[in-house]
Amino acid sequence: MRLKTGLFVSALVRRVFSDGGMAAIEKRGSEEAGAVFIRIRHRDGAESLAAPAPQTAFDTARPDARLFELRAVRAQGHEVSEAIARESRFDPDIWVVEIETDAPETYLDFSEA
Repeated sequence: MRLKTGLFVSALVRRVFSDGGMAAIEKRGSEEAGAVFIRIRHRDGAESLAAPAPQTAFDTARPDARLFELRAVRAQGHEVSEAIARESRFDPDIWVVEIETDAPETYLDFSEA
């Protein structure tokens, strides 16, 4: 069974804080199963956007894992904000979490596809 989204987000925020980083919930979505989008702020001012990976990226050995894909890499902040706004119009139950790190792979599993 997959971990509830609210619990996943809470654990992510705690992990980032425990490592001395910054994390914030920009938008709360469905506690049970909302999609999670991660705004990654880099120290040089650029931003990246991690979004849920498509179902085809999931491994049958770990069907309940949360996998992400990078939709924007080191983009301008307004580009990431526009992408999040589009996703929010499509699905109002999404979560948006902001983290500040140059190593998002420390906290997120990325699909290889």
